[in-house]
Amino acid sequence: MEFTDILYQKESGVATLTLNRPNVLNVFRFETIAELSQAFEDADKDPTIGVVILTGNGKAFCCGGDISVLSTLDRNTGREWNRKLVELAMLMRGISKPIIAAINGYTVGGGNELNLFCDLSIASDKAILGQAGPKIGGCPLWGATQLLPRLVGDKRAREIVMLCDQYTAHEALQMGWINKVVPHEELMEAALEFANKILEKAPQSIAYAKLSLNYESDFLYASLTHGGAILENIWGSEQFIEGTNAFKEKRKPNFFQFRQ
Repeated sequence: MEFTDILYQKESGVATLTLNRPNVLNVFRFETIAELSQAFEDADKDPTIGVVILTGNGKAFCCGGDISVLSTLDRNTGREWNRKLVELAMLMRGISKPIIAAINGYTVGGGNELNLFCDLSIASDKAILGQAGPKIGGCPLWGATQLLPRLVGDKRAREIVMLCDQYTAHEALQMGWINKVVPHEELMEAALEFANKILEKAPQSIAYAKLSLNYESDFLYASLTHGGAILENIWGSEQFIEGTNAFKEKRKPNFFQFRQ
């Protein structure tokens, strides 16, 4: 398999997917979503693979959707974007192999939602996590509003989503957002340690455990679909255009104009 946006390798029972657009902080576009889906499907079908590690190249794990794509979405193209994202989310939750997020750096917006779809999360001590949707006129309906409350509690999740602050890896660990923090240079070693512990266990037991732990995915699919319908009204709206233009122009958005 040949990819342009990710790196994919399999070795000793572990499949490693690396987001590989470091010059743009590993933001994802349509091609990235398709390549991730293809790699996850391949890992799931390969009987020699027991664990998947998802990480990023450079100083970011992933900083969400590519603004050059998001800023062009309208109701129709936005519907296709939403559909692809829902398919990827349900694939990550649905494959029988556990996915470990090795969070190497900035993990913001949709990048954090990618992290939330993973079964386990290990972060570098240099990692920064947060949501960003409302800062650019968007809304984190692709997992954050559904899964963050289960990890950090309802009030804290509302803070993360509504204030769009950024949090250190140690702060995220204290909240229950992630599983472990390690020195930056030890990140992949720690992820492989988790992976090897899983590989020692019965494959069917791990698969059924993940299935049971993700039983609420039936609800998640409905919620993500509902979120997609809401996002159709956001893509291309005046407020979203103001937010994305401000981001590209490196200025603070003027959302006060919409409160008059």
